Amino acid sequence: MEILNDMALFVEVVKAKGFRGASEVTGVPNSTLSRRISALEKAIGLRLLHRTTRKVELTEAGQVYFDRCKRIVDEAKLAHQELGEMLEQPSGVLRASLPVDFATIYIAPLIAEFAQLYPGISFDFDLTPRQVDLVSEPFDVAIRIGEPENSHFIARPLASFVPHIYASPQYLKRMGNPSEPTELEKHECMNILRDRPWILHQGKEAIQVTTRSRFTLNNVGLIRRLATLGMGLALLTDELVVDELADGRLVRVLPQWHGKPVPVYALTETRLVPAKTQRFIEFLKERLAQA
Repeated sequence: MEILNDMALFVEVVKAKGFRGASEVTGVPNSTLSRRISALEKAIGLRLLHRTTRKVELTEAGQVYFDRCKRIVDEAKLAHQELGEMLEQPSGVLRASLPVDFATIYIAPLIAEFAQLYPGISFDFDLTPRQVDLVSEPFDVAIRIGEPENSHFIARPLASFVPHIYASPQYLKRMGNPSEPTELEKHECMNILRDRPWILHQGKEAIQVTTRSRFTLNNVGLIRRLATLGMGLALLTDELVVDELADGRLVRVLPQWHGKPVPVYALTETRLVPAKTQRFIEFLKERLAQA
């Protein structure tokens, strides 16, 4: 409200004992300050200041008004200061929905780091592959892999991961190591939920390969595990197979080819999110960009 701004200007004029000093403090021109204080007096119906060429003095009503206004202005400044501190050290319960495998395999160390940075935040995580309803369910944010299905939510991009083909050494020894994408049609290619073609890219070239599998799965972690056990090829993002690559349980197949980049989003119901959620999203975006 404009009257609150005028109250703050009035306090500064009284503290500076003049319009010139208040103008230097607030950055508001003398003429504007004078006009705003006059409008305030008119709205109240009482004169607040005695004006002379050298200084201003409070009237009796002005003294009463100043005492009240100063407390109000000081409280407002304190509220802003406390909110600023909340942004620096946010607190409260952060309720987030996370993809199961992405959370347990990849985000877990990031969550631990974030928790150490912000000890005032406690966490309520729901690990699920389903598309949660941010309106009817009590989540501050949902982290999802792939393009958002609900256009009504605010989607903030966090990262984009590139999937590659992986298999265990024993599978390749048994079934052979494909040298061309078309040879994948003869292999066991594990997919999420159903058999579907793989679209592979090499530079500007793209090829669609028909795939088949004995397994119908809805869990990336199980696909990765079966791949390490020699049950087939898997198209997975590098971030999900770091340990398997390091100890040789999986190796990359057709290394010059890759799948379509997979985006990762933070979904919120609104752009106006509390500090705890804002910091969590910013932290994930920064760390995932370094991956």
